[in-house]
Amino acid sequence: QVQLVESGGGSVQAGGSLRLSCAVSGYTHTSNSMGWFRQTPGNEREGVAAIWPGGSSPYYADSVKGRFTISHDKLKNILYLQMDSLRPEDTGRYYCAADVTIATMTLFHGGYWGQGTQVTVSS
Repeated sequence: QVQLVESGGGSVQAGGSLRLSCAVSGYTHTSNSMGWFRQTPGNEREGVAAIWPGGSSPYYADSVKGRFTISHDKLKNILYLQMDSLRPEDTGRYYCAADVTIATMTLFHGGYWGQGTQVTVSS
């Protein structure tokens, strides 16, 4: 059974930092990409960042480029999202996902989602 469990969310003031973690278990599609998505108030879920299995050329949404960094610890099988210079508009629920098509930031049929972790950025 595949499980993706996010942690690291919380409340922070604008300009602050958070690091999200996603512990992955039971996932054997090591040739597929993984990523982070978020759902902000009043908006649909959007892709934030994604990473190829080899770790090269990660994808970032324009709104987070230069502020967020995605990484994957293959030994521990943990996906991270380092979020710096946070803004109030980054407030939302952040989800880890596996089997991501980076070109469209969508999931393969049968792809996997975590339950999400809440991030709140105050001004």
